[in-house]
Amino acid sequence: MSWRYRHTVLSLCMLAFLVTYFARLAISPVVPLIVEDFAVSNTAIGVALSGMWLAYGAAQFPSGVLADRYGERRVILVAVGGTTAMSVVLALAPVFPAFVLAAVLLGLVAGLHYAVATTLLSRTFDDIGTAFGLHSVGGPLAGLAAPVAAAWVGVRLGWRPAVALAALVGAPVFLLFAWRVRPTEPRRPDQPMRERFALAPLVELLSRPSVLLPLFVAMVGTYVVQGVMSFLPTFLVDFRGYSPSGAAGVFSAFFVVRAVAQVGLGRFSDSVSRDAAIGGAMLAGTVGIAAFVVGPGVAGVAVAVLLAGTGASFFSAIDPRFMDALGDAERGAGFGLVRTVYTVIGSAGSFGVGLAADLFGWGISFAILAALFGVTFAVLVANWALGTGY
Repeated sequence: MSWRYRHTVLSLCMLAFLVTYFARLAISPVVPLIVEDFAVSNTAIGVALSGMWLAYGAAQFPSGVLADRYGERRVILVAVGGTTAMSVVLALAPVFPAFVLAAVLLGLVAGLHYAVATTLLSRTFDDIGTAFGLHSVGGPLAGLAAPVAAAWVGVRLGWRPAVALAALVGAPVFLLFAWRVRPTEPRRPDQPMRERFALAPLVELLSRPSVLLPLFVAMVGTYVVQGVMSFLPTFLVDFRGYSPSGAAGVFSAFFVVRAVAQVGLGRFSDSVSRDAAIGGAMLAGTVGIAAFVVGPGVAGVAVAVLLAGTGASFFSAIDPRFMDALGDAERGAGFGLVRTVYTVIGSAGSFGVGLAADLFGWGISFAILAALFGVTFAVLVANWALGTGY
């Protein structure tokens, strides 16, 4: 197949997603160093990370509205450029409250990307599950590079240079996107912004059964994935006795699995069934996270990485399911709204896991995550068994 402009758009959207993901993931491997430097608890750092992901989620709906008004290209450039700048600000935070504020602002600008890029790809490709899966590979690629790089730099130079690594990745991607992606025509350039935030249409959209069911699954699944991504390296060090570099290697392997699984699940959801792909991911995630807690030795962790990484890839199947339920005119702001809801709720995963770890230990904390993945699988099975059509 010859290379076409749409492949350039897909590739650069993937790289832009990589930047926004890299900046957030570079924090997790150096959490112990941040805790030590600022003399705070796991709960406190969990609040900071949850605040970052909360802001990331809150930005999704406004990003769709802004894209409808100004075009997707402009919004994505703001996301990549803002993420690059805020990673430097985060690294320079002199006290913990400033670190928390910078983390929240980082999440806010990073959150402008995903819903807008997904809408752009839905306008560009017919097989949206495959396109979404390939776009989402940017996240796992960041997960492959960020933990190892941040851990390596963090051990040698401290957490601040490790966090600032995102700026080195973001600057060239920003320039490439500005150079190679053409300006995009806004969908609703003249509609007053206040009309887009009217409450009644938003409530109607979220209350549709075809949206409400996957929304519940996405909220719970995002909570679990958020908790794993925020604390897996720390869990491996404190609970399984890994070294920081060993934990970073396992964390990277988790994202390698996720990268492959996201493409496969996206294709499977296009060709077979959205719900079958989502349910399979949830079941794999249930077993995988449980294996992190009770799996014996290296083999147990290997199985956990394989299955938990597959479970964390459910987004490439559930996001097309939302698009299927939305009309063409709703996909910009509508999908942004859905993303805001499930990402904002799911952002509590960092706080929940950190709090549970402080209160009950890391084993119980991760066992709760496995149980939550199991709940989403049970809901999907019940929906299929009852034949609701949702």
